[in-house]
Amino acid sequence: MKIKVILKETIKGVGKKDEIVEVKDGYANNFLLNKNKAILATPENINKLKARNEKIKKNHDKDVKNANELKEQLASKEIVLKVKAGENNKVFGSIGAKEIVEALKEQLNITIDKKKVSASAKLKEIGVHNVELKLHSEVKAVLKVRVEAK
Repeated sequence: MKIKVILKETIKGVGKKDEIVEVKDGYANNFLLNKNKAILATPENINKLKARNEKIKKNHDKDVKNANELKEQLASKEIVLKVKAGENNKVFGSIGAKEIVEALKEQLNITIDKKKVSASAKLKEIGVHNVELKLHSEVKAVLKVRVEAK
């Protein structure tokens, strides 16, 4: 006999988190339900799951909208970093995500997490650089960073 359960976590060979799957009753009772890896797919639990998924989707849509607004805001802006530089316009050390995030906050009053700055954003030369920002899993922006010698 088979019963329907809602998985609380992804289980290889069975299904993904929050998925409703049909499994043998022995497997469900002895493993999934017993180890708190699933709950029974009762009408009440299915409704809770749908409500939670709708809330997640609504929040996701809002986050994407906010990220797109920030992207448009950044498109026309640039930040300026003044650093010590040596010969051939080489910067002493390099400018990384931390410096870029601090300059964004000071100059444009925009706060973002430094993890959202592309890892390849190590600026080592004087000039204008395009730095990629991952504002959301679906939204990437390009920030102009002008590096000038002090």
